[in-house]
Amino acid sequence: MATNPKLKDELADRLFQGILLLENQEECYQFFEDICTISELKSLAQRLDVAFMLKQGHTYDDIVAKTGASTATISRVKRCLNYGADGYKLVLERVESQNKQAKLAVKADEA
Repeated sequence: MATNPKLKDELADRLFQGILLLENQEECYQFFEDICTISELKSLAQRLDVAFMLKQGHTYDDIVAKTGASTATISRVKRCLNYGADGYKLVLERVESQNKQAKLAVKADEA
């Protein structure tokens, strides 16, 4: 799905270009600690956790209990999963793929 053209501008382009230049998780922590408040970063992480749980079929009550997210946040994430730009889907699929590859590598090392 195409991105919302209202989001695209030179400043956003520069932000995403910078994010794409980060090379590892530690660099991500450094950058996001500087660019976000702790609350903003926790909210972003919570939304991704909500997306993972929704994809796994958890109920709103389960998600509220585990993440502390409001039902409004859960609804917004669910709407994005169903009707959004597929950003969550892209990340969820790639993380799941990376986790599977890591598990296979561990099994191969154990053999």
